[in-house]
Amino acid sequence: MDFLSLVKKNRSYRRFKQDHRLNMKTLRELVNLARLSGSSSNLQGLKFFLSVDSEMNSRIFKYLKWAYYLKNWDGPAEGERPGGYIIILGDTEIHSTIDTDVGIAAQSILLGAAEKGLGGCMIGSVDRPGLRKELNIKEQYQIPLVIALGKPDEKIVLDKVEDTGNIQYWRDENDVHHVPKRSLDDIII
Repeated sequence: MDFLSLVKKNRSYRRFKQDHRLNMKTLRELVNLARLSGSSSNLQGLKFFLSVDSEMNSRIFKYLKWAYYLKNWDGPAEGERPGGYIIILGDTEIHSTIDTDVGIAAQSILLGAAEKGLGGCMIGSVDRPGLRKELNIKEQYQIPLVIALGKPDEKIVLDKVEDTGNIQYWRDENDVHHVPKRSLDDIII
């Protein structure tokens, strides 16, 4: 698959085939992509919490908010939930500013997932104090992002942003997820 196709395939999937089991080997391979990617000042201040266990996944799920623009949707229903999670952590004893590294790591993980026929969603809307307590994550670790992963079970279509400029994603009557994207000419100055 060429790189453009891989980028187009890498969408924010929010519904998965929950019966498709992920394994720790796959998650470790994805984290290895992040490990090998660039890091600010090469400090490598990120750590990762991995889960493919259904009980642990349920414990993580309850601390996540899934889709800001889909106001009447509380996230994937039972049977549509991810097969695993990678929680990105920033080790403050190594580096206090990790924003750039988090973006690089998350994109590397998700592109790797897409190449494997998987999909994922970066989730920044997290009840961090609740998740920290639930998983007994030490205070030295920031919790900037959770990545949900699994076998996608939804169709996502990229649309052109209309003249109104509305960029909100939405679902149509057939439950197809639409994501408006600005044109290339609109973003180049």
